[in-house]
Amino acid sequence: MAKCQFCDKDMAFGIKVSHSHRRSNRTWKPNVKRVKAIVDGTPQHVYVCTRCLRSGKVTRAV
Repeated sequence: MAKCQFCDKDMAFGIKVSHSHRRSNRTWKPNVKRVKAIVDGTPQHVYVCTRCLRSGKVTRAV
């Protein structure tokens, strides 16, 4: 679900380190929005990260 359909940005995995240096697994999710965009000439709902929206990779349908 948390994946951009234009740049394939996906969840990232890492290790959370507390103040006492206890380590546990954690994830970072991309900021993905469901927008109506023009894909192959037709408007449709897609999941796009906000980086692609700001950079202009995605043309939004009005």
